[in-house]
Amino acid sequence: MAERRTYITTTIPYVNARPHLGFALELVQADVLARHARQRGDLVRSLTGTDDNSLKNVLAAKAEGVDVRELVDRNADAFAALREPLALSFDDFIRTSSDPRHRGGVERLWRRCAAAGDLYRKHYQGLYCVGCEQFYAPEDLPGGRCPEHDTEPQLVAEENWFFRLSRYTEELRQLIISGRLRIQPGSRRNEVLALIEGDLHDFSISRSHARAHGWGITVPGDPEQVIYVWWDALGNYVTSLGYGTDHPDFVHWWEGSRQRIHLVGKGVIRFHAVYWPAMLLSAGLPLPTDILVHDYLTIDGRKISKSGTVSADPARLVDQVGTDAVRWWLLRDVPRVGDADFTVQRLVDRANGELAGGIGNLVHRTATMIHRYRGGIPPTGVLTAPETERLIRVCGEASQAIEAALDEFDFRQATAAVLGIVEEANRAIEATRPWQLAKAERDDDAVAAERLDTVLGALHRACLSVAARLAPFLPDAAGRVSAQCTPVDGVLPESRPLFPRLEARTGI
Repeated sequence: MAERRTYITTTIPYVNARPHLGFALELVQADVLARHARQRGDLVRSLTGTDDNSLKNVLAAKAEGVDVRELVDRNADAFAALREPLALSFDDFIRTSSDPRHRGGVERLWRRCAAAGDLYRKHYQGLYCVGCEQFYAPEDLPGGRCPEHDTEPQLVAEENWFFRLSRYTEELRQLIISGRLRIQPGSRRNEVLALIEGDLHDFSISRSHARAHGWGITVPGDPEQVIYVWWDALGNYVTSLGYGTDHPDFVHWWEGSRQRIHLVGKGVIRFHAVYWPAMLLSAGLPLPTDILVHDYLTIDGRKISKSGTVSADPARLVDQVGTDAVRWWLLRDVPRVGDADFTVQRLVDRANGELAGGIGNLVHRTATMIHRYRGGIPPTGVLTAPETERLIRVCGEASQAIEAALDEFDFRQATAAVLGIVEEANRAIEATRPWQLAKAERDDDAVAAERLDTVLGALHRACLSVAARLAPFLPDAAGRVSAQCTPVDGVLPESRPLFPRLEARTGI
């Protein structure tokens, strides 16, 4: 059977400040997709990193009174350090200012598009938001302010290089309509089609060396210009695979993957679903197959940001409540469409109710009953009864339900399939009342003894099923559930709490 390869990427954030919980959402979502694909047998490569070559980073360093390299290195390290607290399994981490793979790939991409006749230089004047690193048309600025950052863009006039985006309008439209470039959810697909129908304009892809403060990659053959940060950053999806060095990873993972999946926030959909595919078309390279778009996290209705007043530090949050609770809230509370408002209390309530009170309680009840009624030895063999048939069916259907939900980029629905096993197992316990069967067994009721074996065996298998299905979402917790349900020398370990009961704390 042919290898199935899946390539999964996050966006790469600016490093003008430390990471916030909003980007942790994207990291965890990407990690779930990568772990799930590995679990089903795919060969997977998962990439994240940092966007170092931004004017935002230069201005942040100036405001702090430090060298740009010092600020970039320090904050990039903070992003890379999220691996452990968030239990991430990414295979690669790229830094656009220092990774030796990157510059050559960006320059090659530039030259390929130039050879296609898609780059030209002209004088331009426009309204520029440094926060977005983007020019805006006046009609796109409600009240004259950036819709993302609520700031007044700067008026910039200079001569730059431009990319002929307009040349690819119809081809992009057909790719999206046909589903060859799949954008999820559907509302975001419609948003991109509306952008395309609204007439695509060529866009500036360089900045003057002076305005960039000399920070970034110089335009090939034009030392007065620096490559626009978005052109530079988007290239990371292929430069990390050795596009600029003829490394075989590019053919193996970009050209050879069954799926090339980009996870992005809604604020950068134009760059990933319009600009980037057009750049690849110009360069004669394969396109991503899937662009999965998430909305924002907010606090009191205001978007979480790195450098603003509304923020939440994911590493500090994990220190307070643990990895499982943070990952679970991000996967359970954040809707497929629409922003999610974060509070510590919501996170605590979700963890206490569904982890400690749901999964943890089921595993504890099951292990305790197996110890109490069967000396810690789980009943084996083919054990079925009307009271457990539905539980067995729910366990069997969970994998398919999770696969379908994740294909639709619906983490709520996917995690609900795991909880569905827990809920059905608890119903089976209440319906069969094992403690009463045990009492009847002590009175020499052979039928009750057989039914008790059937129930305990089904519950034990359900807990193992929970462990397997939980693994992409909460890998550490899944390991603990599995260990609790795996006999050692034929006997289950003594039951211990799998999830702590949490209390809300302030100042996170």
